[in-house]
Amino acid sequence: MRAVRWYFDFVSPYSYIAFKRLHELPRNVTLELRPVLFGALLNHFGQKGPAEVPAKRLWTYRWCIWWARSLGIPFRFPASHPFNPLHHLRLAIAAGVTPKSVERIFDAIWTTGAEASAPAAFTALAKELGVDEARLNAPEVKDALRKNTEEAAARGVFGVPTFVADGEVFWGADAIDFLSAFLEDASVLRNDEMRRVDALPIAAARKT
Repeated sequence: MRAVRWYFDFVSPYSYIAFKRLHELPRNVTLELRPVLFGALLNHFGQKGPAEVPAKRLWTYRWCIWWARSLGIPFRFPASHPFNPLHHLRLAIAAGVTPKSVERIFDAIWTTGAEASAPAAFTALAKELGVDEARLNAPEVKDALRKNTEEAAARGVFGVPTFVADGEVFWGADAIDFLSAFLEDASVLRNDEMRRVDALPIAAARKT
């Protein structure tokens, strides 16, 4: 069996789409689900999120709607986006980060068109998953999310969703084919041309 870690955040529509595609991974993969705080990764690497650039936000939303429909994945943006996913991430951890609980949280956010942060809906979701909302503030739950996020940053995870296999990073909901090819034959990534581009010098850099 091949161990693969998958880092995700519920705020990301790409994470939702990727989750619905996890069944496409090779059967010999053992997948570890790791919720992380996307905003903290953006801060760590000094980036803006897609929704923070107006033109990119428009493209991202349109693309995700079209792509999900083309894949046959039920999909509807929540009533407002981006939203604060912190409670949903902690809920997933408190519920054990099981595929079933993660899927239920994703579906509650990305198929209903409702407000993701609506208190009553969140309370009902936590109750459905058998989690006392008070547990979301437990030190062990908070620490688990922080450690997941720090671990992701240390592994070079700059965005979500991201797979990490054998120390290699595969970013994006469209990286599943690349990851699967790598798991079948590592030489698709570990070859002379890939090593050459890994070491390419920078000829110009924009001023900040």
